[in-house]
Amino acid sequence: MVKQRLERLHHGEVVLDLCFDCQAIWFDDFESVQITPGGIIELFKLIHEHRDAQHQPLRDPLHCPRCNDRLLAGLDVAKHGGKFNYHRCLQKHGRFTTFAQFMIEKGFVRQLSAAEISELAAKVGTIRCSGCGAPVDIRKDHACTHCRAPIAILDPAAVEQALSRYQHAEVRRTTRDVELLGDAIVMRERDKSRYQREKRQGRIEDIDVGDLVASGAELIWNLIRRAK
Repeated sequence: MVKQRLERLHHGEVVLDLCFDCQAIWFDDFESVQITPGGIIELFKLIHEHRDAQHQPLRDPLHCPRCNDRLLAGLDVAKHGGKFNYHRCLQKHGRFTTFAQFMIEKGFVRQLSAAEISELAAKVGTIRCSGCGAPVDIRKDHACTHCRAPIAILDPAAVEQALSRYQHAEVRRTTRDVELLGDAIVMRERDKSRYQREKRQGRIEDIDVGDLVASGAELIWNLIRRAK
């Protein structure tokens, strides 16, 4: 496996282990959900660059690279509704997932409807599972009988929508909200004006309050530190 460093959502970085021969990723703990939107796009591009690499069949059974225990097959539902499969360590060291299943998880690949599978079955009959490489007779099975991975396709429309979604999320994550900053400064000014007014009316004790510029500079600095 080779290591790939990607930015973590809140701070630091996520270090993934990728195998281009078996087209799979090892995620420690919850690394899959800790990658920034920009990192997901970067990882998708990396997968795309190695799409023509020789595909080796996965070992059966698979073992954890941390403790060497046998990995247990699992099935989960992504936020967008698609089902994806993976293999996880019972000692909670992480999980092993193929590139195809990762793309289903992140919305780049959509699952076929029953009607689409029937139409495809009439033309090709048997396909290779994107999860484990086993043959699937889609004339009678709508999922891999070996790993239970659902039948899915790399839909150009789904790819475009997913890329757009992650790009917008990355822009929102990395762009400071100028309007929000302006509103906060205006509210700070209003609070100071109310304080001065109430102080003149004798309703507030004489305490030291920083001026608007100092308060605004502190606010901006706090926003910058949170954005890093």
